[in-house]
Amino acid sequence: VLAAVCVSIFATAQDRVIHGVVTTFDSIPLIDAEIQVRSTNQTVLTDTLGRFSVAVNSKDRLKVSANGFFNQKVKLEEKTKVVAVNLKLKPGDKNREYAIGYGHVSDRDKLNALASLNSNDMDFSQYSNIYELIKGRFAGVQVVNGEIIIRGINSINSSSAALIVVDGVPVDGSALSSIPPIQVKSINVIKDGSSAIYGSRGANGVVLIETKRGND
Repeated sequence: VLAAVCVSIFATAQDRVIHGVVTTFDSIPLIDAEIQVRSTNQTVLTDTLGRFSVAVNSKDRLKVSANGFFNQKVKLEEKTKVVAVNLKLKPGDKNREYAIGYGHVSDRDKLNALASLNSNDMDFSQYSNIYELIKGRFAGVQVVNGEIIIRGINSINSSSAALIVVDGVPVDGSALSSIPPIQVKSINVIKDGSSAIYGSRGANGVVLIETKRGND
């Protein structure tokens, strides 16, 4: 009876499994980044594409960390199925060496080049709408009738539109018109193997948007 109660408590505590990807500079996967679940203290590591899966409560929190990067806490909602986290590299050559030495990034030259940028300029207020933001920041991305099309992907679906995920929740392209660019915290376009965690819906690529309201 006690065993049955324990199993029941565990099942209740961990309502579902969520999937996620951890990157830096918008597109570089972070390998072996730590994902810690607040409710259980369980820790998992990202794979070579920056992906992870972990069991969570309905309204849990995640702590994402990697050597040389600023930690980030993620608040989960009941509808959250997929999480995209972009960690910022701490300033200084020492932290670049940590990131490379601990194996978090596999492309040393690319990380060093990106680290010389001005924190990737995350101020999006210069754009009048989110569609202009996406077209302006990502080469090869088009907006057609409210749908986002990523060039270079051969679609296996009837639609060629990319999957759009806002604060961990998939949305229609039309929903983007209600998001002011100034409210965008980070935005990322995925068109490589990392999009596999989204299943067939991510076959045309994925646009990941995190708003400033998403982690309030």
